[in-house]
Amino acid sequence: MGDDTVRNHSFINKAFPFIAISLKGISQVVLIENVVSGAIILLAITIASVPLGIIALLSSMIGTMIGKLGGVDDEILNQGLFGYNSVLTGMALLLFLTGPTQWILCLVGAAIAAILTASVMHIMKGTGIPILTLPFILLTWFALLVSYRLTTFQISNSLVPQSLRQWELDITGDIELSHGIFYGIGQVYFLDNMVSGILLFIAVFWASWKLGLYASIGNAAALVTALILGAERSLIFLGLYGYNAILTCIAVALVFNMDKRPFSYASGIMAACLTVPLAASINTWLLPYGLPALTMPFVLSTWVFLSARKILPKL
Repeated sequence: MGDDTVRNHSFINKAFPFIAISLKGISQVVLIENVVSGAIILLAITIASVPLGIIALLSSMIGTMIGKLGGVDDEILNQGLFGYNSVLTGMALLLFLTGPTQWILCLVGAAIAAILTASVMHIMKGTGIPILTLPFILLTWFALLVSYRLTTFQISNSLVPQSLRQWELDITGDIELSHGIFYGIGQVYFLDNMVSGILLFIAVFWASWKLGLYASIGNAAALVTALILGAERSLIFLGLYGYNAILTCIAVALVFNMDKRPFSYASGIMAACLTVPLAASINTWLLPYGLPALTMPFVLSTWVFLSARKILPKL
């Protein structure tokens, strides 16, 4: 999903190819194929939570191994494209499940995510539309819902089903821009740590200044849109409206813009803004089930604009 600017020059890539691919799997979460960026991101995750850092690396390694043993094309494997859905799935299950089997379920989930990635790739190969993080989203939702029927799966108390009749919107609170800026990118990896957010921006800028620029623009677009539309300030400044916008802006404006369309940068910003009402809607839809929206707003908004380009080629 991105360009590896140090692909042929990295010592790690040459000396430890499996580790290098696994680090790319971590960086591919933010649509980057870069070993050094992956290492910085892993450091950012580990600073926020050592268990999350461990599960992120193990999950990427598992996804990569599944791809390798399954005989996937080397070009796809070497880009880290069998790692990123496994990374997100492993991390999400570690955060949202509890109990004695938690770690086992996380690692098994990471393996299944790689298999589901291959399945969705096959289903969508004729569309010309990338699968993005859809395998992670579907698998995580199903795993969390299973907890209501199978005792091996124990859902975290942080995910509580709520009735829409009892829901109250609270738009009070202070404006904390620094939190909104750095927590936004942190939430891509479920992090609300300022230092981790700074490191994540460094990782993105390391791969490409354009990627860093549009990550910043996407986050700013989401902050402004959420404030204008009257979103809950606590959610805005926890970064929960920013992370989908960051991914979407990078995807639409840069990564999937190989033909350099004249209005692609503007459409990237519009797509980022669209993630805000999408996130609000999806969170409301999932409220009775106690499920998080995850990166579904990113997937839907990106698909809308990439599909529209089939008819509107300048977009």
